[in-house]
Amino acid sequence: MTEIRHMPVATTRMQPLAAGAGIDAHRHDDHQIVYAARGVLAITTDRGSWVAPATRAIWVPAGTVHAHQAHGELELHLVGLPATDNPLGLAEPTVLAVGPLLRELILAYTRPPHDDSGERRRLRAVLLDQLRASPQQPLHLPTPTDPRLRELCALLHADPADNRTLAALGACVGASERTLTRLFKADLGMTFPQWRTQLRLHRALVLLAGDTPVTTVAHACGWSSTSAFIDVFRRAFGHTPGTRRKQLVEN
Repeated sequence: MTEIRHMPVATTRMQPLAAGAGIDAHRHDDHQIVYAARGVLAITTDRGSWVAPATRAIWVPAGTVHAHQAHGELELHLVGLPATDNPLGLAEPTVLAVGPLLRELILAYTRPPHDDSGERRRLRAVLLDQLRASPQQPLHLPTPTDPRLRELCALLHADPADNRTLAALGACVGASERTLTRLFKADLGMTFPQWRTQLRLHRALVLLAGDTPVTTVAHACGWSSTSAFIDVFRRAFGHTPGTRRKQLVEN
């Protein structure tokens, strides 16, 4: 059994991670804001995974056992907050939108010196105000507990471009379409099409971080056309995948 590291304090710092590198499962007594100014960050818990590009940050509540994974060269910024200071009132990891001001506040707050000066306290107060105003993003890919759903989801993880219907996939795992439809809502809190779209968006972010061309990403993730992929991506992230890929290359 893998040992879970206990880090009492969620330190505030900037930490580079090479492409493909990770931080093993651990937990903090404090809350943590995790932000990748460059690259794409994935956080995994026993409840699922969250993937965030540079326009998103991930809120990780105190006590949450989680692991980090870098996709592309990652510039990781970590902001620790006392467990008594939960500006969002959230008990589970959550993806938050990061606008230009919040981005600069996170970057500034994670630079040394990490002292208790009045300037730093004021910076922290504005950062927390911006966090409270940040829209939450539905970018969670939950992990199923039902064995039939686990098997079905594993098939799609292996090949997100698999376009088989739920009925066809059900025949492979020994469950009817009706049963699987019910399980998706009860176990994962979303419909099958919603879950598959989340999976494809997560995989698309990972591929874009590896400098994969947009058309290749669209086909690898199962969209019928590049334009359909661009439309879904823009609605999810507020910009086109081409813009995201250009930012990754330039940064």
